[in-house]
Amino acid sequence: MLLRMSSLFLRTLREDPADAEVPGHRLLVRAGYVRRAAPGIYSWLPLGYRVYRNVERIVREEMDAAGFQEVHFPALLPREPYEATNRWTEYGDNLFRLKDRRGNDFLLGPTHEEMFTLLVKDQYSSYKDLPVSLYQIQTKYRDEARARGGLLRGREFVMKDSYSFDIDDAGLATSYERHRDAYIKTFGRLGLDFEIVSATSGAMGGSRSEEFLHPTEIGEDTFVRCTTGHYAANSEAVVTPRPARTALEGLPASHVEDTPDTPTIDSLVAAANVMFPDRNFTAADTLKNVVVTLVHPTGEREPLVIGVPGDREVDTKRLEAAVAPAEIEPFEAADFARHPGLVKGYIGPQVLGTESETKIRFLLDPRVVEGSAWITGANEPGKHVFDLVAGRDFTADGTIEAANVVEGDACPVCAAEGGDGKLTLARGLEIGHIFQLGRKYAEALDLKVLDQNGKLVTVTMGSYGIGVTRALAAIAEASWDDKGLCWPREVAPADVHLIAQGKQPKDASVFEAAEKLALELEAAGVRVLFDDRGKVSPGVKFKDADLIGVPSLLVVGKNLDEGVIEFIDRKSGDKQTVPVGEAVKHVVASINS
Repeated sequence: MLLRMSSLFLRTLREDPADAEVPGHRLLVRAGYVRRAAPGIYSWLPLGYRVYRNVERIVREEMDAAGFQEVHFPALLPREPYEATNRWTEYGDNLFRLKDRRGNDFLLGPTHEEMFTLLVKDQYSSYKDLPVSLYQIQTKYRDEARARGGLLRGREFVMKDSYSFDIDDAGLATSYERHRDAYIKTFGRLGLDFEIVSATSGAMGGSRSEEFLHPTEIGEDTFVRCTTGHYAANSEAVVTPRPARTALEGLPASHVEDTPDTPTIDSLVAAANVMFPDRNFTAADTLKNVVVTLVHPTGEREPLVIGVPGDREVDTKRLEAAVAPAEIEPFEAADFARHPGLVKGYIGPQVLGTESETKIRFLLDPRVVEGSAWITGANEPGKHVFDLVAGRDFTADGTIEAANVVEGDACPVCAAEGGDGKLTLARGLEIGHIFQLGRKYAEALDLKVLDQNGKLVTVTMGSYGIGVTRALAAIAEASWDDKGLCWPREVAPADVHLIAQGKQPKDASVFEAAEKLALELEAAGVRVLFDDRGKVSPGVKFKDADLIGVPSLLVVGKNLDEGVIEFIDRKSGDKQTVPVGEAVKHVVASINS
């Protein structure tokens, strides 16, 4: 059906909305694609819903082409399956929970592993039924603490989630690669640049995990690439190369020194170099012990101390990934009062660990290896201990990947192979994530089938997600200029924006010619947005066209008397004069080129 601006439910805005944080979000609102209903919740207007359906269509076509079968689950789900996998508790405050009139617990689905697992369990019982891959495109709900960027991180969003079910790990590996290939094709059709990076599985569980990240400065994720091109990973998944251990024999004894007025690592290093001018200490020679509070899904609060070299900071996102599903809160003054064994500003590892008197769990950065010597807190105000040796003078409860990754760090893959590749950092937006879940959910929900020998075996699963609304937002963020949006053709709300230049009734012949052309284009299969508004100035029409961002503009106006019209490429601004009689052929050719 022909879209007419005169009757289209659309109001463009000249000013940026106050709550829009990023360019694409501002333009989606200004161009009349979406409107905010509540924080992290958006309504789709006609043009926006057309773009959304185009993105959804591309995702669906690629899933179908890969042989995956579409199903659809409710968004309102019972508590019991999520209780069985412990995610009713693990999701914590991110879960929208509600009760029906009888007091039964329900949730708004954040993701559907449990439901897919139970569906296959209900239908299949033999290895002959497998493998199978099922998917849905459906609205999800998460009570995000930091809804931001419009559609980039919402509390209600649409996701394509698919799940593979195989009899063994070899089958899972095959299903994983099929989904990976389908994702590459999908994002290629959507016109999105992407990097495939190693990732953590987080609360989802599982083994192999990769993210599809769209490189952009507004991305929430930091990812790394090796200068050799052999490695890419989300910073949360980067594994720190471990230095070689040093023999403990012959190392100098530790000694406590007065270090007044050293509130920072820099001031401590400066004081140390004055005290021992022959040592040439740096921040990397100090051990910084950072204390946080873990809040577990059960509500239990646990102090945790993380030891990192002083030239590093604790990266909150890396720490969150390492301790998930627990959440992190600062360790406040009241917490120190409850734990007098921790001397604020002078915490040393000698009093830490679950086997110590404090009983406080202590985890170390992988760089703190046996035999390494450190300057660190002496657990006394104004004092530090020097030459405190790991494995001799202190131990920990384990290691943790929580220190920040910096430009120029050693690539873990190259380091393992004796190479010298370095890491570079970039920002990215997650648009897809694929996991080899393994048997976590199948075991929790007792999904078993008979194998070739008639023996019951637990099915192994994969999980694969694409953020449909997030992909749309990412396209918007990547497709704009100083005038407005510039949609890739396959997702655009129309192929051509036809403008009748002039006003009624003075320019009636222009409007008649434009009407005739609009109908001919539609008959040729061209999606047309027709600006047939008779009382609107040409300047406003062109501004709206630039803002809306349809790939091609066709202008019927001042050159009509000469038998020609103007064809304009929205992105490049290139203009061509086209005979009226050849306009349809020219537009169709440009669309198919």
